[in-house]
Amino acid sequence: MLPAKWKTIWITGTTSGIGIELVEQLAQGSANIAISARSTEKLDALANKYSNVFAFPLDVRHADAVAKCVADIEAAHGPIDLAILNAGVSATSSTANPEASVFKTIIETNFLGVTNGLSALVPKMSQRGSGHIAWVASLAGYNGLPGSGAYNASKAALIALAEAARPELNDKGIELSVINPGFVRTPMTDKNNFPMPFMISPKKAAANIIHGLSKQKYEIAFPWQLALSVKFMRLLPYPLFFLAVRKVLMPKVGK
Repeated sequence: MLPAKWKTIWITGTTSGIGIELVEQLAQGSANIAISARSTEKLDALANKYSNVFAFPLDVRHADAVAKCVADIEAAHGPIDLAILNAGVSATSSTANPEASVFKTIIETNFLGVTNGLSALVPKMSQRGSGHIAWVASLAGYNGLPGSGAYNASKAALIALAEAARPELNDKGIELSVINPGFVRTPMTDKNNFPMPFMISPKKAAANIIHGLSKQKYEIAFPWQLALSVKFMRLLPYPLFFLAVRKVLMPKVGK
């Protein structure tokens, strides 16, 4: 059962992976689901499957476009009760041979895409004194790992942002959740060439997210085995942390 107060839901990054599954599962309820991504064709194909799903094409990197999208959704379907900021990209990013364009794209999409959403949503939700904002970070945000520095950094920034934002938003009547998945079988993880323990399906990931949001959990982290492992690694003294990285992960990167 989905919370009755979710009358209008907005989800970004809905053309693959977790995003599609979130739409598929949330569309079983009675809420209006506004979906956003860059591909108009894919958005329309998904929206046409359900009477309560509506396409709003968007590139989250552009703040003015995000503000207009939020205004258009609320004009058509009423106040957004739940926003799931899920848009994200990943790419191999070696800091030994850095490519500025890769870092720029990842930070602009993964991190600034969320802050653009916040800028559009928070004033409206503050005025109403209600609403729920969630964004998808990652368990990868807890540790910096070779070959994925830009991605790790963008997700670490989202975790830190959530920690800073939650008390401030709660004071305005706004709930905040940070979603930290582990490895989910998606087109993004299909590109990886390193070990991905405790891999789960997008369907299971979406179910975990919806359950956590319905309980108004602050952090929704899964699978628990990987969440426990990465948080433990964060507690290691740096000599032990870097030893583990060199012995276990670095030989796998690039193969």
